[in-house]
Amino acid sequence: MSNKQGKRYSEEFKRDAVALARSSSKAVTEVARDLGVSPEGLRSWVKQDKIDRGEGGPGELTSAEHEELRRLRRQNLEQQKTIEVLNSTGQSNSAG
Repeated sequence: MSNKQGKRYSEEFKRDAVALARSSSKAVTEVARDLGVSPEGLRSWVKQDKIDRGEGGPGELTSAEHEELRRLRRQNLEQQKTIEVLNSTGQSNSAG
């Protein structure tokens, strides 16, 4: 069983790859092969670019919305941990 871990590409590389895919007469698969990326990855970047430009379907999140969601989830997790610590030490803020 292989441990396949995706390679991380810079935002600049992704933007350039999307621009090339959009402007090229080649199929996305060919452009991806030329760039050395997976066709699925390039398709995903093209789709996200379309969403970011306001051309996505209902309920599809822009990159900025994805980032905000990640940030809020991290913040929520930190607050939950703080509440657990306060409750376990008897420092909850309950009137009683």
